[in-house]
Amino acid sequence: MASKLGLGRGMAALLPDEEDSASLIPAAQKAEQKTSGDVGVEFITLAKITANPDQPRKNFDPVELAELADSIREHGIIQPVIVEENAKGAFIIVAGERRVRAAKIAGLTEVPVIVRKYSDEKRMVVSLIENVQRSDLNPIEEAAAYKRLMELTGLSQDETASRVGKNRSTVANALRLLRLPQEVQESIRKGDLSAGHARAILSIPGVKIQDTLFREIIKKDLSVREAEKMAALLNGQNKKSKMEVSSVPAHIPELDDMEEKFRNHLGTKVKIKGDLNSGTIEIDYYSMDDLDRLYELLG
Repeated sequence: MASKLGLGRGMAALLPDEEDSASLIPAAQKAEQKTSGDVGVEFITLAKITANPDQPRKNFDPVELAELADSIREHGIIQPVIVEENAKGAFIIVAGERRVRAAKIAGLTEVPVIVRKYSDEKRMVVSLIENVQRSDLNPIEEAAAYKRLMELTGLSQDETASRVGKNRSTVANALRLLRLPQEVQESIRKGDLSAGHARAILSIPGVKIQDTLFREIIKKDLSVREAEKMAALLNGQNKKSKMEVSSVPAHIPELDDMEEKFRNHLGTKVKIKGDLNSGTIEIDYYSMDDLDRLYELLG
């Protein structure tokens, strides 16, 4: 198992010290670099460098890229790109795709790189941490990156949080965003909605009511606090409506069997309320440790 990594330690937590010593070499000083003997940095033609399919960041702002390209024209690339050579002799970007894209715009033909070899897990962690450290990911990209890392490595939410230096609740809340309808997720990607707005929408059960709140947020440009207040109002109306139409449920043997299976699996009291088409499941817990245990079973 890889050692725990923290964002507070920066990329140095993932890369050897020799990389730190080479991280301030601009491309404009290539000739000096080649004769100075700096360890680990070499120059590779852009034609041999290709994007990482597991790159967490999918959206690159063209204005920001143009600004970075201007900076590269004047100062060169300050921090080398981290790459990994594949079996075909191409170099896959592990960290620094934004720099590579801007370098192409700036007209460079080659860039300074550090070639490394990573396991699938570490490659994903390096790429994810670089983006998270620089706040380059929108909330949906970050959530998708956590999910991809978990799928790739089999890590739990706790272990994933440890790898990227986050609290478990941060990772859990991020993953919840992926339950939202695609239209809502796209609005978050574009920056029309914040993660706070998304949490307000997620606090409401039912896609139809969630969509109602989503439309109101966009239409009225609601703040997060206003969205939370409206979510509470919609939740209250939804509960009242359910109470008005509720009646004493008929005894359904199939639900009794399911309750028994839930109790045996979870080791606690479980109550199913409703019928075979819709309803709610109540799960009892008796301490924080008990809640954590159930969370891991259901996570």
